[in-house]
Parts: sequence; C-alpha cells; structure tokens
Amino acid sequence: MSTRRVLAVLGVLAVLLAAACDPAPAPRRAEEPVRPAWQALTLPAPPGPPGRALLRDATACAGRWYAVGGVADTAGGTRPAAWSSRDGTNWTVVPIAADSFYGKQNVLYSAGCRDGALAVIGAKVGGAHGYPRVSTWRQRPDGGLVEVSASFETYGGPKAVNVSRLTGGPAGWLIVGNRSSGAAAWVSPDAADFALVEGAPELASDGRGVSWAFDAVGVPGGWLAVGGVLPAGRIDRDPVAWSSADGRTWRRTALPGTDRYEELQRVVLVDGAAVAVGLRGGAFGAWRRDGDRWAAAGGFGGAAPSQVPSVDGLVTAGGWLVAAVSDGKSRSVWTSADRGGSWRRVELPGPVPAGADRDVALAAVGERLWIFADDGVRSAAWSAPMLAVPG
Repeated sequence: MSTRRVLAVLGVLAVLLAAACDPAPAPRRAEEPVRPAWQALTLPAPPGPPGRALLRDATACAGRWYAVGGVADTAGGTRPAAWSSRDGTNWTVVPIAADSFYGKQNVLYSAGCRDGALAVIGAKVGGAHGYPRVSTWRQRPDGGLVEVSASFETYGGPKAVNVSRLTGGPAGWLIVGNRSSGAAAWVSPDAADFALVEGAPELASDGRGVSWAFDAVGVPGGWLAVGGVLPAGRIDRDPVAWSSADGRTWRRTALPGTDRYEELQRVVLVDGAAVAVGLRGGAFGAWRRDGDRWAAAGGFGGAAPSQVPSVDGLVTAGGWLVAAVSDGKSRSVWTSADRGGSWRRVELPGPVPAGADRDVALAAVGERLWIFADDGVRSAAWSAPMLAVPG
C-alpha cells in the first residue's frame, strides 16, 4: 500500500506542478467547433432492480456495437451491464452470468473485440483494504458475457496497483496495467484465462525510472503499449512506448519529449500508423509513429493549475481521429483530420462534468461516431456521421 500511495502522490504532484508552471500556448485563431448532427439513442434497462445506468466503455467489431458499464440501484449496490446492437441504432441488453461475490457487483469499464468476440474487464471496490476486485469477462457462443474465474493475486494481492485497459489483436488478448514493480501485462490466447507478466525487463521499472502503462493496441506482429516513465530524482514523467511480439518480452522506446510532464494515455492505429494522445504539460498532446520513428504532433486543450487532466477515449472515425478528455472540471471531445497534427473541439449534445462516477466513452465504425456519456445523474448515448461534418 505504501508504494502505491507514494506513486499516486508523486503523479498528482507532478501534474499539478506542470500545469502551474507550463506557459500558456501561443494565441492562435479560434476555429469553429465541429458540430455533428447528433442522433439520440435509447439503451433498454437491464433486468433486475431499477437503477441508473453507468456507461463506462464502448467498442465495435465484425458488424456489432457494444457498450458496457453497470447499473447503480437505489439501495447503493451495483451490478454489471452491457448492451449490443447490429446497426448502431437499435440496442438490446447482453445477458450476463456472474459467478463470484464481487463479480455480481462489477462495473464493466474496458471492452475489446477480436475476431467478432467481445471481452471485458470489470471491478468492484471491496474487502478489508478497499482494493478494486477485478474480474474479466468473455463472450459465450450465444452472445452473453460470462465471468472468468481467476485467483485473487492474478489482478490483486500485495503487489497490485491497477488493471487498466484490455485489447484484442492478431496475437490474442492483452491487458496492460501496473504492479508495484512497474508496468505489467496480462496475456491470453482466448480471453478464457489470463497470465500475469510482471517484472519483465524493459516493461517494468528499472534504473532508468518507474514505469507506468496506460493502454495498448494490437499491431501486425504483436502489440504496442504506451505510458510513461518517472526518471530517478524527478517528479515529471517522460513519454514511452513498448513493443512486443507475444506480450511477455518487451522492448522500450523513449519518445520525443520536453522538460514538462508528459505521458501517453491512449493509442490507436490510423491508416496503419500508431497515434497516441496523452498529457503534455498542462494540456494534451499527440505523438505518431511512422515506421519505427515517433514524432511529437499537435496539442490541444488545457487544465486549470489545480486540476488533473486525463484522456478518457481515443478512436478513429473514417479519416478522423477523435479524443475524449477531461480537464479536471468538465469533459470534452476533440477531433483531428491529420493524424493529430491539428485539433478542433467537437460540440457535444450536452455538458458532461468531470469527477467520480462520470465518464465519456467513444466508439466508431467507418465514418460514424458514437458517444456514451454519464454525467453522474443520468447516462445517454448519441451517434453522428463524421463524414457529414463541414470542414
């Protein structure tokens, strides 16, 4: 617990210091926000006691759309929930079979697809020490989700820090997160059983600093993970990426950075090239990889000195790159038509404040974008064709 608290405190202090010291960006001509023609969607209520839908993540593959989260009932309890659609407009509830005590209370927060199949991570805080009790979920042949049994120390235990994001790729399934030894991974060929990879050379913390992994994406030949490293004697992270053929053996790459706090929090492929978005001082920045070389791209947004910004989602919709971010007070969505070189704000159907139990999730298929928002009072979903947005 002491290691985790020290890491958390150092991370928060570094972001606050960077935001306070980072000079304001040079004034530039204000561009009109992108205004998609949003269409409201209806997600049916899952079976069980009535409550508020909690929307936390979304994905799409092989002609199916998925949204995942949970339901918070009036008694204060939660249970997992998921929805699917064949056309992105009409939605149905996904049957869920929970096995464990905490699995029945999970809120699903990270979803991935591979070969038309869905897999999900969920968690519920509980137990004597208040750890997140993490479960993974795989899709049955009938389309329902079933909880995957795992030992407590696979995701928890005295070395646990967090379990971040799940993704599918050519090499199977990968989860990235962090242990007391630094960045870690969990690998599986079929999402039915994940093996923990911790303390791996290049991925884990070492003499160069404390590593932290946020996200990953499947690429030809394996995996690409992104995050940051906190060098010894400093309080600001530097951006890094890791590549692996099997999720077990990793190679670290230091990205172009500055003396500001910088880390990569989300990554996607755009026309075969990796683009990552994360923190750059007190604002957001993009990095893109062409071949084996990374270059810093454009920046956008910002946060007040007392706030901690974060990247909540990153997808591609046709030729558009779309990022959902939080400046610590509210959430916003931004888009780029040049792989992160320049950015414009996307006008949302309504405001979404930042904070606990509030979130924005993105999904995209072709030129169409889906947004799932939870403002802490109610959840809602919309879709719009990005192709129809005036340039």
